[in-house]
Amino acid sequence: MTVVETVLARTPEPLRSVLVKHRELLKFAIVGGTTFLVDNGVWYLLKLSVLESKPTTAKAIAIIVATIVSYVLNREWSFRTRGGRERTHEAALFFVISGVAVVVNLIPLLMSRYMLHLEVPHVSRLVQEIADFTSGSIIGMLLAMVFRFWGFKKWVFPDELGQRRREGVTRLPR
Repeated sequence: MTVVETVLARTPEPLRSVLVKHRELLKFAIVGGTTFLVDNGVWYLLKLSVLESKPTTAKAIAIIVATIVSYVLNREWSFRTRGGRERTHEAALFFVISGVAVVVNLIPLLMSRYMLHLEVPHVSRLVQEIADFTSGSIIGMLLAMVFRFWGFKKWVFPDELGQRRREGVTRLPR
């Protein structure tokens, strides 16, 4: 029994129906939570060490690492019943959508640092870190997540391709 099946078996019925109906979104959110940890772990590791003076560069690198993890998890788990494109075409679309999402994710951090001047010496180190986390890891990531979910469902893993693949699999002789 898979982890998802185990969780669903222990979930009360009214909630179980909602979770089953929105299982792609739930899986996408779990992948997002995992990549959130990867993103922030890499970001703070870089930001507090070798890229201390370049927080936006550190965030961009962290997002790229998290995006690679996201592709593998989304391809193999969240949207495994969708898609059906050639793997290289699908990966190219995934990384184009993710590249645009990187820009979407960085906009709040750039605005916080360079338009609102929420950085040392204008504010304390604590205020700078809270502003960075709020703008880069909460606002930016939420905006990018909404964009990614929409883009992945529409272009990378479209259901009509997955539907044809699922129908082809069920028609095979047993």
